[in-house]
Amino acid sequence: MPKALVIVESPAKAKTIEKFLGKSHYVVKASVGHIRDLPKSRLAVDIENNFEPEYINIRGKGDIIKDLKKEAKKAKKIYLATDPDREGEAISWHLTHILGIDVDSECRIEFNEITKDTIKKSIKNPRKINRDLVDAQQARRVLDRLLGYQISPILWQKIRRGLSAGRVQSVTTKIICDREKEIEKFIPVEYWSIDIVSEKEKERIDFSFYGKDGKKMDLSNENQVDEIIEKLKDESLDIVKIDTKTRKRSAVKPFTTSVLQQEAVNKLAFTTKKTMKVAQELYEGVDVSGEGTVGLISYIRTDSQRISDEAKLSVDEYITDSYGDQYLFKGKKKKTKSNKNSQDAHEAIRPTSVLRTPDKIKESLSKDQYKLYNLIWRRFVASQMSDAIYETLTIESKVKEYTFTATGSQQIFDGYTKVYNFTNREDKILPKIEVGDKLPIKEVNPLQHFTQPPARYTEASLVKTLEELGIGRPSTYAPTIATILNREYVEKEGASIKPTELGIIVTEILEENFEMLTDVDFTAKLEDRLDEVAEGELEWKSVVSEAYKPLESSIKEAVEKIEKINMDVETDEICEDCGANMVIKHGRFGKFMACKNYPECKNTKPIIEKIGVKCPKCKDGDVIVRKTKKGRHFYGCSNYPDCDFIEWKKPTGDFCKECGSYMIEKVTKKESKLICSNNECPTNKK
Repeated sequence: MPKALVIVESPAKAKTIEKFLGKSHYVVKASVGHIRDLPKSRLAVDIENNFEPEYINIRGKGDIIKDLKKEAKKAKKIYLATDPDREGEAISWHLTHILGIDVDSECRIEFNEITKDTIKKSIKNPRKINRDLVDAQQARRVLDRLLGYQISPILWQKIRRGLSAGRVQSVTTKIICDREKEIEKFIPVEYWSIDIVSEKEKERIDFSFYGKDGKKMDLSNENQVDEIIEKLKDESLDIVKIDTKTRKRSAVKPFTTSVLQQEAVNKLAFTTKKTMKVAQELYEGVDVSGEGTVGLISYIRTDSQRISDEAKLSVDEYITDSYGDQYLFKGKKKKTKSNKNSQDAHEAIRPTSVLRTPDKIKESLSKDQYKLYNLIWRRFVASQMSDAIYETLTIESKVKEYTFTATGSQQIFDGYTKVYNFTNREDKILPKIEVGDKLPIKEVNPLQHFTQPPARYTEASLVKTLEELGIGRPSTYAPTIATILNREYVEKEGASIKPTELGIIVTEILEENFEMLTDVDFTAKLEDRLDEVAEGELEWKSVVSEAYKPLESSIKEAVEKIEKINMDVETDEICEDCGANMVIKHGRFGKFMACKNYPECKNTKPIIEKIGVKCPKCKDGDVIVRKTKKGRHFYGCSNYPDCDFIEWKKPTGDFCKECGSYMIEKVTKKESKLICSNNECPTNKK
């Protein structure tokens, strides 16, 4: 009996779906991503013929195509079930050409989650391929090819091979370079604070300087501070006002792709690339004990915060049963301000069943899968819960004409934070105080401060910025960041991202010669145009023409205009083979040392970055900076493998006075401090 053929993108998804549909009636095969594309060896876009693309079957996909054609010939019906986005729509369109399917037939099915009911429902509701979505993908693909294949070779010729330019990666690199310029130009401004330690019935209270004569006053120099401190001598704090307020903190919203990436960076220390990889595994299906393979979360590429009525009913019932009726939000949810480019085709990212709690399926998940699923599950449940309620207390005191305030805060109802609470917030409860009380001044602590430059981007803040500026889409953030890291246009310093010398040089060349590639407005407007193509409002080739024509003349001029840049840096280090100086070169896998006399002398060696500290273990070697395969920095001994010293935090060269262990530098978002490397040392527990 002939079976229906269902084609998806990944083998993992095929396995899950075939189980739901049953092998007796359906054959489920995977295309393993794109199956037809522009060839890698040439431009393959006929510019003279209105940008007509020349597609070929992807090399290496021969066996897959052969198998799909074989199954297609036997099938009574073919369903194209690629991902529910522009890229997935294009893959289905290419499959119709390869398999000879009528492109106007109802062969396309899509689903937001991989569950039995959803899959069976989608099979009953096939539709035609959405040519507008296909055209939007074609426009993006052709534009990326035109830019990449015509501008990247100029960078190879003028700087070095392996570089690239692109409509999203280039403007992203510029954003990071611009932030670095802001930091370099920043001039710190001095300001001061005055804190007073008081007490009521031996309970400490901290007051801070507010102002003078009831008005807010900034302290900009030490003279101002000394004048105030002089007037505080032999005085007490007069309590003149006590203000108690109740405030609500609204529940978090369900995850979009970008917010999931930001939260996974901040809460789990995942990279955006890792987040999407693990999320894909959860979406495609995990073998859950007692259930078999099942998709655990809904589709992961979305900029919508909408959830289905069915999902809402399910989570509302769960909240009431598990936590009580008071935890269920009963008001009308405010409409979220969506990005102007937001597409509401999909739901927010959520668990496919709220009853599948993280702890219930923990044993079936890897460590990373559990962490991310736990975050998604909690976020979804919390999004439908009641507000958290806090009581805040502000105490206003006076000393002569000066005002000092103390604040306290106490949570009186946990609401959604009962489920979604990843911070160590503590209540700050003040002792009972009344207007008219006089409190002693126990300590006066003046402190000098300086304004800080803007922070470097992290992966989380960069994703947020790209989304706010309308650059790229949910599916592009992670690969864009990965690309500019791999090209060495930027590098990580802890969690921060900063431009490299190479990134600055490439950005300057692009700014001077291909300004539109680094123009935020141009890139954002181009995304708008692609959205209009997807909505059927614009013809895709006209969008390509509009974007490409201004660049065409720039490409011709740039070859002559841009001078070749030599990034080699001569050092004082002498080549052991011929006695010439060694130079620092940039290669495909980063910087390395090579002899100046190349090609006559082909001596090369890795660059060793010393930190000026002797190895605390062998006392002979130098502590040097090393990198893991994933690019994470650590510290080791130059005598490796004879000495196996290794440390994740930077050794300082000092030793602990308490236990004698070496000291290390601990860097957090707020501060940098020296701690003992011995976790059991009493100094670390103070």
